[in-house]
Amino acid sequence: MTTIITTLLTALLTPPPRRDERGLSQSVENAILLAGAVVIAGIVIAVITAYVRANLPT
Repeated sequence: MTTIITTLLTALLTPPPRRDERGLSQSVENAILLAGAVVIAGIVIAVITAYVRANLPT
């Protein structure tokens, strides 16, 4: 019985673990990934446009 009370008191009185706040927030990570996807899409479109223009009959 004493161990149960000791365990409960220890669980209630110890401070909660500190949050690990290193790294970026989820919204910032999503914004960076979205910006990267837009850049890659722009590069792909530019490459395809240049290829098509170079191979058009004159």
